[in-house]
Amino acid sequence: MTAFIFRRLAALLPMLLAVTLLVFALMSLAPGDFLTPVKAQRDINPALIAELQKSFGLDRPWYEQYIRWLGNVLHLDFGYSWTYKVPVAQLIAQRAPATILLSLTSLLLAWVLAIPLAVLAAARPGGWIDRLTSAAAYFALAIPEFFLALLAVWMAARTGWFPIGGLSSLDHDFLSPFGQFLDIAHHLVLPTLVLGLGGVAGTLRVLRANVLDVLRAEYVTAARAKGLPERVILFRHVLRNALNPLLSTVGYAFAGLLSGSLLVENVMNYPGLGRLVYEAFIREDQFVVLGSVVVGCTLLIVGNLISDLALAWSDPRVRYGR
Repeated sequence: MTAFIFRRLAALLPMLLAVTLLVFALMSLAPGDFLTPVKAQRDINPALIAELQKSFGLDRPWYEQYIRWLGNVLHLDFGYSWTYKVPVAQLIAQRAPATILLSLTSLLLAWVLAIPLAVLAAARPGGWIDRLTSAAAYFALAIPEFFLALLAVWMAARTGWFPIGGLSSLDHDFLSPFGQFLDIAHHLVLPTLVLGLGGVAGTLRVLRANVLDVLRAEYVTAARAKGLPERVILFRHVLRNALNPLLSTVGYAFAGLLSGSLLVENVMNYPGLGRLVYEAFIREDQFVVLGSVVVGCTLLIVGNLISDLALAWSDPRVRYGR
């Protein structure tokens, strides 16, 4: 198991090199750079612009700029954000926790709602629970996330029940620890619902199909012949085996939530990593984009590793050795 973990972590380096190289090359093909708005100002001294280009390495070919950036990353220097006037590492450290928190709460909401509903729907195929959950799943999958985010913002503005945007209130620092927790939870309600509804629908459909397959197994028939209660059969024996295919996709689901949070964060004014990447792309702040890509790829690898370990814990037949 230890060797498997080290192999998966070692695969992170070539992936990061390939992805960051691709992003750097694509951004270099775009016209202009983050100094273009400065060059458009007539009162800026051309000598100052030339000095800035030299200090940021913009006067060199894109591959030399990439090698220079890569060398700085080895010293844990991800560059400087021209837009926000702070180091990129500091900027990402401020924004990444908000996106990770939103993704985790959305994933937790999807599993908490989808698992019992999928088991109950598969227990009586064609019943009213099965029909109702299937209709709700198709309805949730048919509505785009950005439209749900717009509806959530409209509802919050009309009712005043939830805050519009942000992760905390202005007086957050003056609250007690429990009050700060409630404040953040209050701000997370609407973004979590918007981002988690699609996850509920997808998880519900996949898990329902898995439960139906497991219910046809011979050990389920034997358990029923022994007189075990149906609740014990469904939630102790069937569910544990039906979760295995779902556990193997946790990493990809988490990565999908990270990418899906881009639209939700921009529409709902949520201060996360997705919104930061969008603004950096618009302003061509390439160091911020590259730093965010590194964080996203790292989370993808770690998420897949966690899902593999959870699968090995859930199913003793799965062992990652040689």
